[in-house]
Amino acid sequence: MRRLIFAIAVLLMTLNQSTFAAKKASVEVKHVHPEFWWTGMNNTDLQILIYGTNLGAYDVELENAQDVELKEIVKPDNKNYVILYLSLKNAKPHTFNVLLKNGKKVVKKVPYELKQRDGRRFRSFDSSDVVYLLMPDRFANGDPKNDCVAGMKEQGCDPKGQKTRHGGDLAGLEQRLDYLSDLGVTAIWTTPILENNMPKESFHGYAITNFYKTDARYGTMDETKRFIEAAHAKGFKYILDIVFNHCGSENFLFADRPSDDWFHYNSKFVPTSYRTTAINDPYSTKSGYENTADGWFVQTMPDFNHQNRLVMDYLIQASIWWIEWMHIDGIRQDTYPYNDYDQMVRWCKAIEAEYPGFNIVGETWINNIVGCAYWQKDCKFSPRNSHLPSVMDFPLMYDLNYFADEPTNDWDKGLARIYEHLTQDMVFANPLNVMIMLGNHDTSRFTRTEELQAKTYRYKQAFTLLATLRGIPQMYYGDEIGMVGNTSNGDWAVRRDFPGCQPGDEQNAFTAEGRTALQNEYFNFTRTLLQWRKGCKAVCYGDTRQFHVNNGVYVMARVLNGEVATVVINGNDSEVTVADFTNRYGEVLPKASAYEVISGKNVAIESSITLAPHEVKVFDFSK
Repeated sequence: MRRLIFAIAVLLMTLNQSTFAAKKASVEVKHVHPEFWWTGMNNTDLQILIYGTNLGAYDVELENAQDVELKEIVKPDNKNYVILYLSLKNAKPHTFNVLLKNGKKVVKKVPYELKQRDGRRFRSFDSSDVVYLLMPDRFANGDPKNDCVAGMKEQGCDPKGQKTRHGGDLAGLEQRLDYLSDLGVTAIWTTPILENNMPKESFHGYAITNFYKTDARYGTMDETKRFIEAAHAKGFKYILDIVFNHCGSENFLFADRPSDDWFHYNSKFVPTSYRTTAINDPYSTKSGYENTADGWFVQTMPDFNHQNRLVMDYLIQASIWWIEWMHIDGIRQDTYPYNDYDQMVRWCKAIEAEYPGFNIVGETWINNIVGCAYWQKDCKFSPRNSHLPSVMDFPLMYDLNYFADEPTNDWDKGLARIYEHLTQDMVFANPLNVMIMLGNHDTSRFTRTEELQAKTYRYKQAFTLLATLRGIPQMYYGDEIGMVGNTSNGDWAVRRDFPGCQPGDEQNAFTAEGRTALQNEYFNFTRTLLQWRKGCKAVCYGDTRQFHVNNGVYVMARVLNGEVATVVINGNDSEVTVADFTNRYGEVLPKASAYEVISGKNVAIESSITLAPHEVKVFDFSK
């Protein structure tokens, strides 16, 4: 019997040693998110997600952690994860180790750095800015060496392909900052630059596979930081496009997920209805609400379950990390109404607590004004407060796209659409902090066809309104040269390369010499308005005064502390004379002369004014 007991003991010891050796040999740490953090943050709690091989089989301790409290260790269903919650309340900058142990034996040391905050003060984007939206892959290819990156799931770079990568990158964008400065824009919003390591159609950026890494085809993390610093040095603000609603199916968080409840419908694909109005519909059914919020966009974009606290902590920290480390100046949050309402309130509050005044704009693609206004912070009629500072005025986008294509009357056509739209601004808690646009990467371009492109008056009228109406103007790359694109031909049709994107392009529209006469007409008009807008505080921050359309003429003014900028637009196909101009519009014509922006001349304000067909005049009375 003693021999049997001894043999069993030897066998068990051998098995334990073999198991330990196997564990030791298989330990690999693939991701630590976030890879470092800071002391002195207002929120002193920190989640560290560690992903690797069989990490959950080990005990966890901290080594050399000075005044760092290990509050909680979470080991999900998938043993490839360990998630730690730390308190940094009393911590100072230093490096410590996360130890993975088998009994007393350390099998892996994971170093972790706590940095000192640099105390940078930012000035986030607001209504004084003009935001330039671009798709990095399609704007400027500054470094052909990163067109193809070894190990990425989508290989190849074909600038002629509709859905392939074209090679644009941050190096190219950095090289074109002077072009954007000359144009007059002040803030740059790129579609997501975070890693999209998907097998195909990864150029758009909205299937993120790593929330802590720039896509290598755009540049390294150091190059990203250099680009943002270069943009700041030239006076630009940078807006990061981020996605909380979903990620790419190749993201390790889904491909080898911590547990099935990290994603809606227990990680099984159920499509959304795309009915965003179901979220604020007072008559919505429970199933209608849940399907909109919880359903997936497509099978390759699994939908995050924000009610899982591990998920939301992870996403909140990722966004704060980009603000603190990369010094971004704002965030555009994709597909905003599809996210969990209460958890997004928590996110907005977390950003505001850490960075007071930091602006976030949500993509509120809803085709009625009330629906858009519902999502803005301090909405007057919503039963709950979203705490989202800025929303997108999509209904105004449609009015701006189509008003010039129909005869203006005094009630409901043409410029009367713009007048009527502004009469409803009382629904917005803060109309100045509403983003306005002619289009974006998901919509048809303002010049939908070559026939419309030739009618430059359309753009001149619409862009004048974009540059002078209340809100934050956002333009889409190529609008300034009249690029044509219609989504009826597919999304790729509005995502073509900017002429000059590729080093060997026949045309380079980044220079006046490289643009056609028509493109220069578009560009010069845009630049004239934007360069003037920078110095006009009334247009940036002023109150709005408008008159109802009369005889096809619309007059709108922006007023601030005695400064007045007045816009006059003829919506008629024929010349029109306003005989009682100063009597009718005298309250927004405060002086007998003004600087007329379009012509660049100082002009007398006569009692009568004659406007050519579709003519636009912008009078600045502050000069």
